[in-house]
Amino acid sequence: MYISFFYQLRREGIPVSITEWMTLMEALSQGLAGSSLAGFYYLARAVLVKSESHFDQYDLAFQKYFRGIETPEQLLDQVSEWLKNPLPAKMFSEEERNEILKKLGLPNWENLKEALEERLRKQDSPHHGGNTWIGTGGTSPFGHSGFHPGGIRIGGESYGQSAVKVASERNYRDYRKDKTLGVRQFKVALRKLRQFSTRVDGAKDQLDLEDTIAETCKNGGQLKLVWTRPRKNAVKLMVLMDSGGSMAPYADICSRLFSAVHKSSHFKDLKFYYFHNCFYELLYLDPSCSPRRAVKTYDVLHSLSPDYKVIIIGDAAMAPSELTMIDGNIFWDVSNEEPGFTWLQRFSKTFPYNVWLNPIPEKYWERVHGYYTIKMVRSIYPMYELTLDGLDQAIKKLMVRK
Repeated sequence: MYISFFYQLRREGIPVSITEWMTLMEALSQGLAGSSLAGFYYLARAVLVKSESHFDQYDLAFQKYFRGIETPEQLLDQVSEWLKNPLPAKMFSEEERNEILKKLGLPNWENLKEALEERLRKQDSPHHGGNTWIGTGGTSPFGHSGFHPGGIRIGGESYGQSAVKVASERNYRDYRKDKTLGVRQFKVALRKLRQFSTRVDGAKDQLDLEDTIAETCKNGGQLKLVWTRPRKNAVKLMVLMDSGGSMAPYADICSRLFSAVHKSSHFKDLKFYYFHNCFYELLYLDPSCSPRRAVKTYDVLHSLSPDYKVIIIGDAAMAPSELTMIDGNIFWDVSNEEPGFTWLQRFSKTFPYNVWLNPIPEKYWERVHGYYTIKMVRSIYPMYELTLDGLDQAIKKLMVRK
């Protein structure tokens, strides 16, 4: 039972293992699904899905597999007539639910719709309190105001949230790892880029919980508070963002990224620069890349310490000449005495904690226009997709000690 659901999950990209699947089967055999489709939805998600980034794929798989379980609101007039004057809704005790579950078992979802169609053909009168026909009360799988482990509610009011409806709402689509980042997601991800250090001066006004527990134990259980100086994030971050040209389609995501970075107040220092396609003698202070609002790249290289974490955002797609030639700079009135590739190497050598985030999906890197320069940039900088998963990988790379 449900083996097709296992394969549906795998088709949606959820890494479900056989061990996890067997754990779910054991949980179902013990009645942990709560005797309802909604209970199965939450139980299966808890057992099979290891990260909230897969919740949306789980909802899609659930919706596809259990599609058709809910009954359309517009029913046959005859069925509606049968369901008039229902028995009062009975609240079954946990013991009664377990007994019903043992007796009826979990439904075979593939046959449930067929069974309903058969009832519609054969039933000719209303039924209340039974266990087979469409009606109210009782333990029939069709009707309302009764109880059945995963039956189809027809009419009446829901006493619990429908699992298929939950899946249809796709409340977790923003958590997908393959979704480009928004401000909130970026801020959450950037919090991982932290490396705390304790100040050597200032008042000790922050409770040290671990030392307090240790000292209390040493003190025979009598509370002994230990205070320490507050820790501050020691990470210094530099962000360089490609602006204009082929980056125009990604202007929205870059704007959100800019907002998220500047709303993050937990860095010891933050530098933000712009460039177009590749950086040469100048780095710019605004997206217009105006020479009137620029700093010399040499000044940045010589004034900042090499422990800055560098995140470069760009599609790396450009004419090969912009990387390989003197005066290859795309700006007509701006020359460069050294090739762009030389500047990229120099920057990487000065700031060894570096990553490159590319808004182009990785599967296209080797066949889009500009694939040759993407390959060249990747030979210098570790490159990741501009997605939640890509940013997670990039941050892990940045935090590795050199």
